[in-house]
Amino acid sequence: MSKTIIKTEKLCKTFSSGGIQQHVLKNLDIELLEGDFTIIMGSSGSGKSTLLYALSGMDKATLGEIEFEGKSLAKLNNDQLAIFRRNHCGFVFQQIYLLDNMSVLDNVLASGLLVNKNRRETVKKAKELLVKVGIDEKSWSKFPSQLSGGEAQRVGIVRALINNPRILFADEPTGALNSASSDSVLDVLTKVNRDGQSIVMVTHDIKTALRGNRILYLRDGVIYGDLPLGGYDEQKNPERHEELKVFLAEMGW
Repeated sequence: MSKTIIKTEKLCKTFSSGGIQQHVLKNLDIELLEGDFTIIMGSSGSGKSTLLYALSGMDKATLGEIEFEGKSLAKLNNDQLAIFRRNHCGFVFQQIYLLDNMSVLDNVLASGLLVNKNRRETVKKAKELLVKVGIDEKSWSKFPSQLSGGEAQRVGIVRALINNPRILFADEPTGALNSASSDSVLDVLTKVNRDGQSIVMVTHDIKTALRGNRILYLRDGVIYGDLPLGGYDEQKNPERHEELKVFLAEMGW
C-alpha cells in the first residue's frame, strides 16, 4: 500500500481585497500518495495554482491543516518553510527561471550545492540527471539563451530533482512550449514518475493531463471530481483520452 505524503483537512484559503474576502479554497480534504502523478485541473480562477502553492508550503493556508509525512506545515515559520521546500520539494514553472549568466551545469549546481556541500557528489549527480533528460555533455557549458524552450525546461526539471525531492510540483510546465518541446518535457516527467518520483502538476491541457494517474478537478475552490486513470500507457492513449474527455464533460469543462 502506498505511503501518504501529503494530507489536508478542511484546507481553506481566503484573500482579502478592498475589504472584500474571496474564498479561493474551501474545506479541502486531500490525500496524496507516494509515487502518484496527480494532475490538478479546473477552469480559470478555480484555485488550481493556489492549491499547488499551499500544498508545497509556498503559501500558507488561511484555515485547516496540511501534513507533510505527518508533520504540520502550519507550525513552521517562514524560515522553516523555506528550509522545508529546499529539502523536500522540487518546483517547475511555466516560466523557466534559469540564471542567464550561468551555464546549464552551473544552474543545476547552484541549487544542488545548497543541500549537498560535497561538490564532487553533486556534480556527478547533476551530470547523470542531465543525461537522463536528454541534455548531452556538449550542452552543459551553454547558457540558457542558447537553449530551445524544451531544453531549458528539461534543465529546469533537473534543477528541481537535484536535491532528491519527496515530491515535484509543476505549474503549467508545458504552457509556453510548442508541441514537440512539450512532448519532450512530458516524456521526461513520465520517465521520472515511473522511476518513483511523486509529482503534482497543474494543467489546463488534456494532452498533458493524460500523463497523470489521478485527476483532481477543482470548481470554485472545491474538489468537484476525482478520476483514477492508472499508469500512463501510450498504446492505450485513445481509450485514456476518451475516458478523460467524458470525465471533463461531466465536470462542466
